[in-house]
Amino acid sequence: MSGFVSSSIGKKFFMSITGLFLVMFLLVHLTANLALLLGPDAFNIVSHFMGTNPIIQVMQPLLALGFIVHIIYASILTLQNQKARGSESYNKTVNSHQSSWASKNMYILGSMILAFLVLHIFNFFWKIKVTGSPLLNEVNVDGEMMENAYALVAGLFTDASLGVVYSIVYMLGAIALGFHLTHGFWSAFQTIGMSNDKWRKRWTVVGYLFAFAVGGGFAIIPIFLMLFA
Repeated sequence: MSGFVSSSIGKKFFMSITGLFLVMFLLVHLTANLALLLGPDAFNIVSHFMGTNPIIQVMQPLLALGFIVHIIYASILTLQNQKARGSESYNKTVNSHQSSWASKNMYILGSMILAFLVLHIFNFFWKIKVTGSPLLNEVNVDGEMMENAYALVAGLFTDASLGVVYSIVYMLGAIALGFHLTHGFWSAFQTIGMSNDKWRKRWTVVGYLFAFAVGGGFAIIPIFLMLFA
């Protein structure tokens, strides 16, 4: 087992498993964030549920661990691939299986996503969970008191001085995520053995559709808030 974990195939396997785990998180997170388009009450209800549901609270440290494992294995594999670039066999593999721009720049795209994630956590998660914010003063929603998460989120995108800048950064992060998914989605299924010549094409199509939906879904949020919030 230890040999498999330390092997190149083992590293790719665990990176793929954690990647698919993070795909599920993206679906849940995007669904919750799209409640912003429905107004303050809808988003505050969703945010309150996400912040108090015991299952989600248990999943948060597992999610963090998944991110860490994914980043570690991606870094190791990238360094190994860079060392192998001089070999003819590696160059043939790149040309035949990793010809798209996204596949050749997965680590760069991942680094952009990580940088955006750190900024995102600092502006939202950290304030909600640790430091607090005057914008989070409780509001009454259908007779229940809850933090005004909508004011915190929408306030950053609509801020007179930084709103446009953060909105652009947010959209760039969404675009980087979309490109990352165009390769990562089908590649994960191929690595864990759920792909062949026929299914490779199908997973690729599904991956592009998923990447467009996720990247576009996140990107539309700041546009909507700047126009209508």
